Amino acid sequence: MALKIIDYDSKEYWKMVELRNEILRKPLGMTLNEQDIQADKDHILIGAFEDDELLGCCILVRGQEGSAILRQMAVRSQLQGKGIGRALIEFAETIARDSGYSEIAMDARASAVGFYEKMGYRPCSEPFEKVSIPHVLMKKRI
Repeated sequence: MALKIIDYDSKEYWKMVELRNEILRKPLGMTLNEQDIQADKDHILIGAFEDDELLGCCILVRGQEGSAILRQMAVRSQLQGKGIGRALIEFAETIARDSGYSEIAMDARASAVGFYEKMGYRPCSEPFEKVSIPHVLMKKRI
């Protein structure tokens, strides 16, 4: 498995959009819109690949005051539980640390809180609704 930063508007980027729609949006009856896609050009886009196949992805948003934001974490359904998500987060943390950030924050889906806790993230809020499902603010010092 190769982990790498994806160039905006590349062939790999459009695979990332497809995966995010499939895993994160379609189950909620949503799709990424033009505003979401335009915003991606300002973020760090990360993918896990096996040859030419995108296995999983996430986005790092450049935050303020030493905190980066992890967003849009998605791993192909049939590959979840095989270490791809862990590898993506570790890679994202390295990129964030190397970019001068000392913390990563995220709005984690409530169903994924246990996974993020295993990665050292701690809940920092009560559950709240975002895109029609419960989320929790989580943070980790890196």
